[in-house]
Amino acid sequence: MQTVIKSLGPRSIPSPLTRSGQIDAYFRSDDERVLCNDTLAGFKEALTQKELPPSFEVAGPRAKIFFEPRRTRAGIVTCGGLCPGLNDVIRGLVMVLHHNYGIEKIFGFRYGYEGLVPSFGRVPVELTPEGVLTIHKMGGTMLGSSRGPQDVGVMVNTLVEMGIDLLFVIGGDGSIRGAGEISEEIERRGLKKAVVCIPKTIDNDIMYVDKCFGFETAVAEAGKVISCAHAEAMGALNGIGLVKLMGRDSGFIACLATLACAEVNYVLIPEVPFSLEGPGGLFESLRARLDQRKHAVIVVAEGAGKNMVAQAGTDASGNTKHEDIGVYLRDKITAYFQEKGVETTLKYIDPSYTIRSVPASTQDNVYCSRLAQHAVHAAMAGKTAMVIGRWHGSYVHMPIDLVTPGRRKVDPAGELWQAVVEITGQPLRF
Repeated sequence: MQTVIKSLGPRSIPSPLTRSGQIDAYFRSDDERVLCNDTLAGFKEALTQKELPPSFEVAGPRAKIFFEPRRTRAGIVTCGGLCPGLNDVIRGLVMVLHHNYGIEKIFGFRYGYEGLVPSFGRVPVELTPEGVLTIHKMGGTMLGSSRGPQDVGVMVNTLVEMGIDLLFVIGGDGSIRGAGEISEEIERRGLKKAVVCIPKTIDNDIMYVDKCFGFETAVAEAGKVISCAHAEAMGALNGIGLVKLMGRDSGFIACLATLACAEVNYVLIPEVPFSLEGPGGLFESLRARLDQRKHAVIVVAEGAGKNMVAQAGTDASGNTKHEDIGVYLRDKITAYFQEKGVETTLKYIDPSYTIRSVPASTQDNVYCSRLAQHAVHAAMAGKTAMVIGRWHGSYVHMPIDLVTPGRRKVDPAGELWQAVVEITGQPLRF
């Protein structure tokens, strides 16, 4: 497990954060680290191998930095789908770069990686503290976004021509892989440019990251929708509220929103296969539920039941798309009860685009600001090809190569899924 962070070279410039009487504890050392596995079992395993257990470098400002602030230019790009908090991170980056480090030239690249390719005609916008002052009150991203890779050589050429020394990439799994390719091309050319990622995925599925920004906001908004679905279900005899939430490969939003409102009877996520027909299937359990309680609420993550729906090509990022599982379940449940001669009222709600485009909650406001601060500190220290994340409560530096090989998922045998099963009362398996 490689956790070493790449550096552009020795740090020799005193940090402008140094003030008269500043205590040394404010600055962090590269020797300060957080264990990747903080359990006793993990520590014992390392002891048996007679080596130090894997650990992450602690984030934070360094007493000496690599870049001379007055000569440094920065660029910011947002990629992939929308997520609460994007504007908060942009604002945080600009404020820290300008006010804390004195960097005057900060550029925002428009519409994702397309903004780094001149042929698209996306003219970069210069970002100032005044220009980003209130953007955190709005959803979406002021820079726009897009999906899909672009020519790495062309993007690095743009960074060179504009004199960009620091590139901040705010994006998910595919965007972080793209940042890794940009870092490799920069290194191949022998350039001194830092690339730092702030992980963004509303599904909360980045490896080795406790929580991605926007996730808490998404859970809170999803909880409101579930409560509405519950009211609809309670308002009719044999009422069924069916809510589809985001979660292409991981069911974290569905699970946490269910635990938050405690009004859900069935949760369907990508990590746990289920069946509809036959003994022990969802239909049989749902019919028994209606016989006893006269209403039910079902939450389904968008990636659940992939074996039931047909593939529908891929998106611009290369992710496999499937037909809508929510619509599929709505039609199948309706047809099943019609065939059984049972009158039901099913209300289907898909709030996906509403949830991802709302402004961030107060908790996410704070989290976005902290991530932005640590991203700037890392970049100014000359650290590159890395991701800022929070691991076991601490902000840390992670190599890009470590977080991109897979997706973080709900463990069907883990505590979170067991808590969901307990609170819903649903069977372990359908």
